[in-house]
Amino acid sequence: MSFFYQVMTKKGRYEKVISWFEANAESAETELHYTNNYQLLVAVILSAQCTDKRVNMITPALFEAFPVPEVMAAATPEAVFEYIRSCSYPNNKAKNLLGMARKLVADFSGEVPSDIDSLLTIPGVGRKTANVMLAVAFDTPAMPVDTHVFRVANRIGLTDNSKTPLETERELVRYIPRELLSKAHHWLILHGRYICVARKPKCEICGLRDWCRYYAKNVMKP
Repeated sequence: MSFFYQVMTKKGRYEKVISWFEANAESAETELHYTNNYQLLVAVILSAQCTDKRVNMITPALFEAFPVPEVMAAATPEAVFEYIRSCSYPNNKAKNLLGMARKLVADFSGEVPSDIDSLLTIPGVGRKTANVMLAVAFDTPAMPVDTHVFRVANRIGLTDNSKTPLETERELVRYIPRELLSKAHHWLILHGRYICVARKPKCEICGLRDWCRYYAKNVMKP
């Protein structure tokens, strides 16, 4: 195992990782396509266990057919299903989109609320989706944890084998400066999507390997 890795404190590792991302990350924005908060919420709900690329193929026609929550709220699950059938779990997502639109119309005057408690009352919106909305739509410091963030944080050693997304979120929030939380969310997602991939991480081209727990234990032999 790397001596450098062994002697580094967690705080030190965070500082090195954050500095590397600040210097090298090309993008810190969502790859979902949208033009307003309603469209973003639709896209994020669809993105659960589905790639952003697939969602971006689905949403243009969906947004044209249901341009505002009021139009979607008046639709049927079957009508929405026809537009999202190539997405994962289209039946459940069609019902959630309808429930979301009806909730927005009934309780929030057709607008997406900007606080986490209200967001969590919306069908199809869990903690990750709510945090995405806070971070992306409202520029509020938040750390949404999806499968990429969960995996990358654990591999690098930013978390200590956390068992749940909430545990990961709490540890990341503890160590990452508040003003960088939303940006760091995108850093970790994109790193997990293109470099620290699930099955065979591309350690040979990863700029974080000097501070990475996985690299020290599995690639650099003692």
